Amino acid sequence: MNPRKKVDLKLIIIGALGVGKTSLLHRYVHKTFYEDYQTTLGASILSKIIILDDTTLKLQIWDTGGQERFRSMVSTFYKGSDGCVLAFDVTDLESFEALETWRGDVLAKTIPMHQSYPMVVLGNKIDLADRQVPQEVAQGWCKEKDIPYFEVSAKNDINVVQAFEMLASRALSRYRSILESYLTDSIKLSPEDQPKSRCC
Repeated sequence: MNPRKKVDLKLIIIGALGVGKTSLLHRYVHKTFYEDYQTTLGASILSKIIILDDTTLKLQIWDTGGQERFRSMVSTFYKGSDGCVLAFDVTDLESFEALETWRGDVLAKTIPMHQSYPMVVLGNKIDLADRQVPQEVAQGWCKEKDIPYFEVSAKNDINVVQAFEMLASRALSRYRSILESYLTDSIKLSPEDQPKSRCC
């Protein structure tokens, strides 16, 4: 593809309250980290332009609220998304156990296409000492679901860019295959030499 060709991709980041979704997003988009963020109510959107595989990608990344009371509203933001970051906090076992529910919500709300829906799982806050989720446990869950797993730290900027760019790459591949199948389907022509039925 030509770098002048732009592709817009909508990505979402979801997970339990307090796992660091906003921190991860600000680290990736603005290269910044703050200790305190206000709780995201509903969703906020950040954009980033990157070049991947000779294609200019405009990533529209939706940061969603993790509070239970926003769950039904947040799920409406999944529609039309091209990929998803599932985030949990390695120092909070409950946030890891909630991944199954978050994943199920996304898969139920996104339209199944020819290829599977791109996801990555981020185990955040690996810079903290009081870890509750062993790396092997998180890797095992992800391997079972065939989802790439990254141990990350928004604070120390560990693996954040790699994780988002892997998701962007998978979302771009899916976008291309869907586009190709639409083009292939739309080019199929019916034969013209079929006898036409006539009346009388």
